[in-house]
Amino acid sequence: MPDAINLPNHWLEELDSRSSFAALLEICQSLAFYIVDREQNLLYWSPGAERLTGSHPGETCPPEFRIHADAMRTIHTPPQDGVMMALHQSARLLYDRHGAPSGGIALLTPADAVEKPRTASEREQNFQGIISRSPAMRNVFQIIRNAAETEATVLVRGESGSGKELVAKAIHDLSARRNAPFLAINCAALSANLLESELFGHVRGAFTGAIKDHKGVFQRAEGGTLFLDEVAELPLELQAKLLRVIQERNFMPVGGDRLLDADVRIVAATHRSLREEVKTGHFREDLMYRLRVVPIFIPPLRERREDISLLIWHFIARHNARKFRKIDKIDPQAMRLLLDYHWPGNVRELQNVIEYAFAVGRGATLRQAELPPEFSEPKTIAPAANALPLQSPEQEKQAIGEALRQSHGRVTEAARLAGMSRATFWRKRKHYGL
Repeated sequence: MPDAINLPNHWLEELDSRSSFAALLEICQSLAFYIVDREQNLLYWSPGAERLTGSHPGETCPPEFRIHADAMRTIHTPPQDGVMMALHQSARLLYDRHGAPSGGIALLTPADAVEKPRTASEREQNFQGIISRSPAMRNVFQIIRNAAETEATVLVRGESGSGKELVAKAIHDLSARRNAPFLAINCAALSANLLESELFGHVRGAFTGAIKDHKGVFQRAEGGTLFLDEVAELPLELQAKLLRVIQERNFMPVGGDRLLDADVRIVAATHRSLREEVKTGHFREDLMYRLRVVPIFIPPLRERREDISLLIWHFIARHNARKFRKIDKIDPQAMRLLLDYHWPGNVRELQNVIEYAFAVGRGATLRQAELPPEFSEPKTIAPAANALPLQSPEQEKQAIGEALRQSHGRVTEAARLAGMSRATFWRKRKHYGL
């Protein structure tokens, strides 16, 4: 133990070292750190390290991360998508009871943020990797915290790109299952036959091409969490099998002859209303109730516009850390376009826009010309009756809302449609809470 840390020996001798170490790991999961043994096998790679590096190395520690001495150094990850990441590594050797080196532990931080502690405000804006300061998201965060303490099935509803998988991962990371696998599968990405095999697995000879047994995600996620994205796209015959898994906690692999236990928590997600899908006969009502024990709705980005600027600078900071280009300013015209944009693709689209700007532009200022074509394409919107003289506050409120809808949130165009100046439109929009 370093000399700088002085704890009473009599107290240390009373501790159960195994439970103490496990408790320390548990409360530090948001930090990016890892542990190796004397052969440099990776014993632990924290969720924080996975978020920082964007991957989990597997069982063997990559050469650039290996720990051979007490040291503080800058390391560079292998290029991913053509970009290297610089990380600061603070490493310490660990010793067994006989004083021989037994492995090591290391903390990782972005190389340009080693001395920059996060403020309380920044911590409040980053909840388990979900970036938001919107009041609308505070309730979502509280539901996530509460649901994570239970084993209840959760249904996340939100538009494409709004962060449904991040919500599922947050529930997993805050739950008692955090040290078990978190697996995700998109129910809309595979045909019915392939999806059944991927969900429940198959035995050798179950169908042409099944040359060996295959474990499905229910088996591979044993003890952990399974995220079923776009669950509304699940074929009806598979809905019946999923219902059985939830009710009976077991399943049958394709071509199998015995049931397997399923100790898996399910978090499902959809961009559709399951109630509407039930009405049209595309989704089983009994399964809907089983899935939406705890429903969570993620507001679209256009309804939490205070997050747009925050997310812009968050993604800029991530790209700045890669050292290819550093942006420290945004041209006012470019920022106006970004803030007024409707963001139909939500946070994912915003992330792609910033990546596009880094790819096509150069210099320290993000300019309007570096935004994708949709930001400069003229939109033709037919004038509506809402430009007529308004006779009541309720009519005025409805007209302003309709103008915003037709203009996809672009304030200048909405003001023109409503027959107001931009300043008057902003004032009335604020007055009506739109």
